[in-house]
Amino acid sequence: MTVIVLTNCPAGLRGFLTRWMLEISAGVFIGNPSARLRDILWDEVRHYAGQGRALLAHTTNNEQGFTFRTHDHTWHPTDHEGATLIHRPTSSPPTSPAVASTAPPDNPQQPPTGWSKASKRRRFGKG
Repeated sequence: MTVIVLTNCPAGLRGFLTRWMLEISAGVFIGNPSARLRDILWDEVRHYAGQGRALLAHTTNNEQGFTFRTHDHTWHPTDHEGATLIHRPTSSPPTSPAVASTAPPDNPQQPPTGWSKASKRRRFGKG
């Protein structure tokens, strides 16, 4: 089983892929081509994607049962002890640890602002 997901790619590339795969949603193609044809299709996708992004996922004989490749994604597959994981880079520097409670110190029973009335009743037992 092979799945190719295209984002912001030319319409001609989508038409090209419909020769061998089914487009089940806009930019999502599914099929069962041979490994040789899958590699040829992936090379064509990478060549004609332009400014778009592409993702290829296919079954294989490993512990996870599948593998994937990316083209022009900010998320990249990374091997971690034999399992392929997605590395998502952080766009902003880490922030300080979250404050445990936003209740004012003079009245610890007062819930933080922004909670719904139902949530306040459920949490603090007010009828």
